Amino acid sequence: MDIPFIRETAMERSGIAYMIAKRINHLQAQKAAATTWRERRARINTISPGVIVTPLAYDEFAAAGEGYQQMIDASAAMRTGTADEIAEAGAFLLGEHAGFITGTDLLIDGGVIAAIRTGMYKLH
Repeated sequence: MDIPFIRETAMERSGIAYMIAKRINHLQAQKAAATTWRERRARINTISPGVIVTPLAYDEFAAAGEGYQQMIDASAAMRTGTADEIAEAGAFLLGEHAGFITGTDLLIDGGVIAAIRTGMYKLH
C-alpha cells in the first residue's frame, strides 16, 4: 500500500506494523464471514477492545506502562475498560435487540482510536 503513514512510520516500527496488519485482517475476515454465513441466517459481528484490565494487561503495563498511561489519558473515557464491559457488549450483540446488526465491528476502547484520529494521541 502506498499510504504515507504506512510507508513512513509503520514500516520502521514493528509494533505499529503488527497492529495495522492485525486490524486489517480482523476486519476483512469479519466482513467475509458476514456474507458467507448468511445462508444459515447467522449474524457475524466482532468486538475490538481497547486497553482492558486483565492479568495479561498487567504484564503489558509493567513492560510499557508509560505509553499505555499516555494513551489512556488521551482517551475520552480517561480510564481502562473492564472484562465485564466487554462481556456486556457481547451479550448485547448476541441478544434479540441486536437482531439487525451483522457484519460490523464494535469498537470498545474508551475513545483511544478517536484520540489517535484527531491527533490528541500520537502512536509511538
